[in-house]
Amino acid sequence: MTNYLITVIGATAIGKTALSIKLANYFKSEIISCDSRQFYKEMTIGTAVPNKKELEASKHHFIQNRSIFEEYSVGQFEKDALSKLDALFLKNNVVIMVGGSGLYTNAVINGLDYFPEVSPEIRTELNQQIENDDILLLQNKLKELDLESYNTIEIENPHRLIRALEICIGTGKTYSEFKNKPKEKRSFTPIKVGLTADREIMYSRINQRVDIMINEGLLEEAKLLHNHKNLNALQTVGYRELFEYFDGNWTLDFAISEIKKNTRRFAKRQVTWNKKDEDILWFDFEEDSSKIIKTIENLIDSK
Repeated sequence: MTNYLITVIGATAIGKTALSIKLANYFKSEIISCDSRQFYKEMTIGTAVPNKKELEASKHHFIQNRSIFEEYSVGQFEKDALSKLDALFLKNNVVIMVGGSGLYTNAVINGLDYFPEVSPEIRTELNQQIENDDILLLQNKLKELDLESYNTIEIENPHRLIRALEICIGTGKTYSEFKNKPKEKRSFTPIKVGLTADREIMYSRINQRVDIMINEGLLEEAKLLHNHKNLNALQTVGYRELFEYFDGNWTLDFAISEIKKNTRRFAKRQVTWNKKDEDILWFDFEEDSSKIIKTIENLIDSK
């Protein structure tokens, strides 16, 4: 029997969680979360972790199963997710995966790319520039050295930015040159379902979500994490901006406006990343789930 991994893809705040639960319930399956921000138990509000009702509606894996004080890489997640999938496929030949982290989704479906070792001194120097608030300088450097990576990776994420730059600087080749090499064949057939919306609608939903997060206590959550602001897990939209407020650099209103702006930028990059994948079956975010399910079933029957 063929195993199928149905992956729900789309920009942040577009409705992936709700659809993934409907799919999991229909196929009597469970959900693999590959949202790299939702791994951490200390980050709930700012990462839009599924609420109690949603988590009870269908069993989720890799939600708040780590601490921000643990190092957890995409390579480790790939191994953990594949191991979990092996176990889930023993019970059901269909498993649902959802998340906005394209790198993590791709790691599970296709495998990771190999990158050569580079001098650790390069990363140390780049980290020092980040600490000196030179992130814009590094973003422009990546644009100069590797335009493809500049247009596809999360350049607002210092960890991702530094990773791409250290490869460019350390090897003399672009980060993108090492990507998309042949990988080990997977034991499942992927089916990718994408949700889309007009940009104005998508941006409006993002702005509304940020307002909801603030009302639900994001400020208090970020305050508790402020002393650990240099941890890799906290180099993310929604927390980084509030840390600037706590440090006295920004007003609260400006910090919130920056969260909205940077989240919109993140969503735009998610769209750019996903547009390159011709295998995604796209649906409007308001499409009835029964039509999406019917399309998936027809696809499975045709294989």
